[in-house]
Amino acid sequence: MRVLVTGGAGLVGSHIVDALLARGHAVTILDNLEPEVHPDGRPDWVPSAARFVEGDLRESPVLDDALTDCDAVIHQAVYGGFSDRFSRMADVNCTGTARLFEAIRRAGRIGKVVTASSMAVYGEGWYACAEHGAFHGTVRHLQAREARRWEVPCPHCGVATTPHPIPERSDVAPHGTYACSKYFAERLTLSQGQELGIAAVALRYFLTFGPRQSVHNPYSGICSIFSTRLLNGMAPIVYEDGRQTRDIVFVEDVARANVLALEDPRADGRVFNVASGVSTTIADFATWLAEAYGISRHPDCPGRFRPMDTRHMLGDSSELRALGWAPHIDVREGLRRYVAWIRTRGDVREHFTHAEERLRALGIVRETRN
Repeated sequence: MRVLVTGGAGLVGSHIVDALLARGHAVTILDNLEPEVHPDGRPDWVPSAARFVEGDLRESPVLDDALTDCDAVIHQAVYGGFSDRFSRMADVNCTGTARLFEAIRRAGRIGKVVTASSMAVYGEGWYACAEHGAFHGTVRHLQAREARRWEVPCPHCGVATTPHPIPERSDVAPHGTYACSKYFAERLTLSQGQELGIAAVALRYFLTFGPRQSVHNPYSGICSIFSTRLLNGMAPIVYEDGRQTRDIVFVEDVARANVLALEDPRADGRVFNVASGVSTTIADFATWLAEAYGISRHPDCPGRFRPMDTRHMLGDSSELRALGWAPHIDVREGLRRYVAWIRTRGDVREHFTHAEERLRALGIVRETRN
């Protein structure tokens, strides 16, 4: 196949490009080289074997050019992170996906589309109460978090709960612009696929990290944000109490999930979680990252929080595993690979401090009362 990868210079997209080329597919990359992510222009990991189109996903002539001779699309282009540029986020993620399908309709030869979605569409995670069983959590009250009551209690008895894997068939409850825009993109992909007679798949990524995660963007990617602080003699800032957990997946495993979804017709018309099934606290992630650098520094937990954050997110990827996918790289090995990569990038500046000051002024990051 000739496959168009939108956002193909980014973290996940670039690894998908590598995986596709290794399997003998021809590849076209469409990327706008967002200056916040790629301040030096086209990165050196963009392979010469791929056709590269620089441009905006929302521009029809650019899309028509990028789709030339292509017969499949893996849609990764996104504007995300904890940014206050909500209208741009909605425009890129929603309008951009709609424009992509308009161009696919014009091209008339695309046979499959795989779209990146996100665990964010679930809203809060799932939890288990020893007495009342599993349930889908709801958004935590601001007053509780201001008082440093971080955990999600059982709605029936109020006792402490434990994280429970989120099934693909869970109800969704996206809150915030990013989550809503990703849900729009996956729903549009599946509905347009049905309308146009195109095989369509949506993949809900859990927290993804690895080499090529931008060290310039201060609004997304804890691995890079923590790294820029550690490499500049500063402790990573961890929100809440640091005991919140995420299901963390190495980028090469996410790329393999995309290739499987593209090549396996059993995936058509379906939504899958791309998750490891393992919970990792953010404080442990920061500590392990410091250890990988050989730095003795513990994360700083000043008690600040983000109202849109979830407490625990653990994924059930059994449906994707049934097709033959499984994660190969655990968190600690992935961190070692990330550190080996970032040491090839030269001096790394720290952008987070200034960005967090701005986010605190906007109320995107908030203070606790004690």
